[in-house]
This record gives sequence, C-alpha cells and structure tokens, in this order.
Amino acid sequence: MSTQLEPIVTVADLDSLPDDGNHYEIIAGELFVSKAPGIAHQRVFGDLFDQLRSYLKEHPIGEVIAAPGVVMSGADAVIPDLVVIRNERMREVITGDRVTAAPDLVVEILSSEPESNRRDRIAKRQLYGKFGVQEYWILDPEKKNVEVYVFTRNALRLASTLGGSDVLTSTTLAGLCCPISSLFR
Repeated sequence: MSTQLEPIVTVADLDSLPDDGNHYEIIAGELFVSKAPGIAHQRVFGDLFDQLRSYLKEHPIGEVIAAPGVVMSGADAVIPDLVVIRNERMREVITGDRVTAAPDLVVEILSSEPESNRRDRIAKRQLYGKFGVQEYWILDPEKKNVEVYVFTRNALRLASTLGGSDVLTSTTLAGLCCPISSLFR
C-alpha cells in the first residue's frame, strides 16, 4: 500500500515568508530560494519586455506580465521572468491578483547561478509542461541564445535553439519577429 506524502511547503507557507529581496518558489512542495537577478539578466529582461509590449500594442491579442507569481497548484508556485496571457484566457488564468493557471507563454532568463539554471531547464520546464504552458523560452545571456520549447504530446519539447542573426518567432504570438541580436547587448 502506498501513501501519498504531504508537500513540505505549500503556497500558504509562501505567503508567510519574508519580503527580503529573495525569490521564493516551490515545485512539488520543495522550496527553492534565488537571489535577485544581476545586471546582465535585467538588461535582457528589459529588451525582451519592450519587444513583447510593442508587439502586443500592434497586435492586441493579450498581455505581457513581468515577474508574476504563478500558482499552478497548492504545492507548485513559481516566479517566471515574463508571461504572456492571451485575451481569451484572461479569466481562466488570472484570479484576483494572481496567475492561477498556465500562461500561454512563459519566459525564463538564465542567471549566473548553476542551480537556478538547472531548475529553469529541468524542473520548471517539466512543471510548465505538466500544466499545459503552450510555449516556453529560455534566454541565455552568456551564450546569447534562446531555446524555444513548444507543447507537444503532453510535454514541452525543444523546437529550436536560436542565436546570432536568427529571428525569434512564436507559435503562440502569430506574426512576432524578434531578432535575437536585439535581445543581447
């Protein structure tokens, strides 16, 4: 007979943690703590946010939200760098002041912390796939590339790795054309 273990940390526990500048996330009940992002991360973040916001002004199909708390379940709550939610899913995805279901697009920007990078590449990708995120981008400021994952056969699978003179397009945001060189200074 198997017994299901209770999660070590829940979303309710997250609400009681200090507001000390760290990022607190839980995946499958396990607590992860990350430091505030560095300058390279924030530059890439700002450039991509500008690109997505400009695209969505021209194509008003949704909204880009910076660093929201995303609560997938009582034992899964993360803080991606950016999310995009299409208009037709807003009521399904946002409850009150929280994102409580899978956004259409999730973006993570890698930092200089190896453990955080492994979490973005493995644990978060699996989490986002489990809950049905349609597209997931991982931006690597060091390598100056973007990995694009697309939801296929119940998982997020690598569709392409872009760099140099490549142009980022999206299955979720039709008509988006973002030169990779515009994201990395």
